[in-house]
Amino acid sequence: MTACSRLVVALVLGIVPVAGLAACPPPALDAAREGRIITELQAAPDPTTARTLNAQLWALWTDAPDDHAQNLLDSGMARLRMGDLKNAVAAFTALIDYCPGFAEGYNQRAFAHYLRQDFAPALVDLDAALAISPRHVGALSGRALTLMGLGRDRDALDDLEAALTLNPWLSERALVPVLKDRIGAREL
Repeated sequence: MTACSRLVVALVLGIVPVAGLAACPPPALDAAREGRIITELQAAPDPTTARTLNAQLWALWTDAPDDHAQNLLDSGMARLRMGDLKNAVAAFTALIDYCPGFAEGYNQRAFAHYLRQDFAPALVDLDAALAISPRHVGALSGRALTLMGLGRDRDALDDLEAALTLNPWLSERALVPVLKDRIGAREL
């Protein structure tokens, strides 16, 4: 995409940098709260409780450092819901450019890449998200799915098991026997 094309996309999405806009403030993930929620998830007695706790984690992860970053994140997520993956990637790229220390920008862009079955850049973004937020269960399970897409089943199983250690209620847990069967079939 040319610089001119990127500018047109940015204008359409409403993500043109505002003149005089200050730099993104440092993201302030409440790590203590994240840890408490994960501990509660690990002990959750039922799926309903787990869903409520998981929603609390997502609320933490998707709380951007300022209004501009939040608008970029919300714009990208809205584009994802509409299936407009190209413009979702553009919005998340603008978010990452503006706020490179915010893990959710990378995680959401990775999801858009994953949906496009563009697994290599998804993996790069997931690695970046996890470098910033190592207990991001969504990024970790997303990494497992991406590794599956790349045919790296053993690595996918390792990441999925790590994600399940943090949140044993993930729907992706159903993939553990699938991965074990695929790995076992290759080793026969």
